[in-house]
Amino acid sequence: MSKKLKNILIAIGIPTIYAIVLRLVFGVKGGSNLFSVMSVTFLFLLPSIIGALTVYLSDKEKIKSIWYRIWMPWIPIFLFLIITLILAIEGWACWLMILPIFLIAASIGGLIGGYLKLKKRNDSLNISILILLPFLISPTEQLIEKIPGTYTAYTYIDIDSTAEKIWDTVVRVKTIKKEEDTGYLTEFLGFPRPLKAELNYKGVGAYREAIFTNGLIFRETVTEYEENKKMVFSIKANTYEIPSTTLDEHILIGGKYFDVLEGTYKLERLEKGTYRLHLYSTFKMNTTFNFYAGWWGKIIMKDIQNNILKVEKKRAENKN
Repeated sequence: MSKKLKNILIAIGIPTIYAIVLRLVFGVKGGSNLFSVMSVTFLFLLPSIIGALTVYLSDKEKIKSIWYRIWMPWIPIFLFLIITLILAIEGWACWLMILPIFLIAASIGGLIGGYLKLKKRNDSLNISILILLPFLISPTEQLIEKIPGTYTAYTYIDIDSTAEKIWDTVVRVKTIKKEEDTGYLTEFLGFPRPLKAELNYKGVGAYREAIFTNGLIFRETVTEYEENKKMVFSIKANTYEIPSTTLDEHILIGGKYFDVLEGTYKLERLEKGTYRLHLYSTFKMNTTFNFYAGWWGKIIMKDIQNNILKVEKKRAENKN
């Protein structure tokens, strides 16, 4: 093996192995509460260290190129992605959400690693510090009390029909066929798709189950009701009754990090024969990076809601 090839394998291999080891340590269940995959340490610091190590372990001549320091760290990131998917350590949905962060952070780490390599001494000390940083910072982060963030995902659609016909599609969502489903993002992420939902009666206290594929059920109780105008309902997912393969634990609805709390339908008259049907939900995120998780939560909930609204629009207009 040539020295050049050996150096490349070291620069890529060691950061990749380090990332896998850290993922296994941070993902241990039932162990210490000092480490968590759903943490700033793992999502932001880990890829930065991967980038720094990749560049730091590279040949000095190569890292003089700023483009090398930016793009080279992406290789171990993608290797880490592929390996965790193959070994089912991580799910595709989670990777889609965190990949932009990992790539940006890895490039920033690569720039830092290049600076340390070109300007500093004590190579062994610098590498040791980089490797140990997550184990030093994560316990401190886990001591910080998580403050749940509450968010609202707002959607609406305009429908050419009568209020009665539109409202009937709201309170009675009959079986949604696969060809009617337009929730392309949630389907791509592997989320269950909606099947049906129907109130047991119209009024406060009414109950319904919004049934999705793969055993996911939202149990809803009406807390406010105005015929043909408004319906507010609390939501509780059957989190602990569905198969563990239905959703990744990190994006499990009703789980430790992500929960839907309430839904609201409002019907607004625009002009004769045209109405605007509003649907919005309130959900909760419980992480140390709610600023990012909340953004993804809104995207997911809007995709689910827009899908349902399109079905209701088509059915209400077809009743004319």
